[in-house]
Amino acid sequence: MDGRPNQMFRERVTESFSRQKVMATIGAELTSVEYGVVEIEMPFSADFTQQHGFLHAGILSTALDSACGYAALSVMPEDAAVLTIEFKINLLSPGRGERFLFRGEVTKPGSTIIVSDGRAYAIGDGPAKLLASMTGTMMVIKGRQDLAG
Repeated sequence: MDGRPNQMFRERVTESFSRQKVMATIGAELTSVEYGVVEIEMPFSADFTQQHGFLHAGILSTALDSACGYAALSVMPEDAAVLTIEFKINLLSPGRGERFLFRGEVTKPGSTIIVSDGRAYAIGDGPAKLLASMTGTMMVIKGRQDLAG
């Protein structure tokens, strides 16, 4: 990594995101792609809640993992793909809101391992509320024809 953005990073992230069926299933949309920073949003749906009516931690983790992974992909070379190899999530507040915002940002780029941090927010009346934070470790994958972006 030489610190210079790949000129096609937005297109690569957008195209890869479109292949993620799980994101479509939960109604998540890619709303912002910058070099090293990605945002995903989704509306509230009772279909993705746990027994108390809060957004299920598994759904929240899934969306944050994607945001962190795509932030990492945005700084990778054109011939690389991304795979999560580890993440840690802190659930800070119950998932209640009209919409949810998941922001991933590269904290430490590297040629084989990239660390991204993520934050999940509930959006509704009033200021956004922080729901969770995540630190994810992403692996740069090269030379695998079965993996793209």
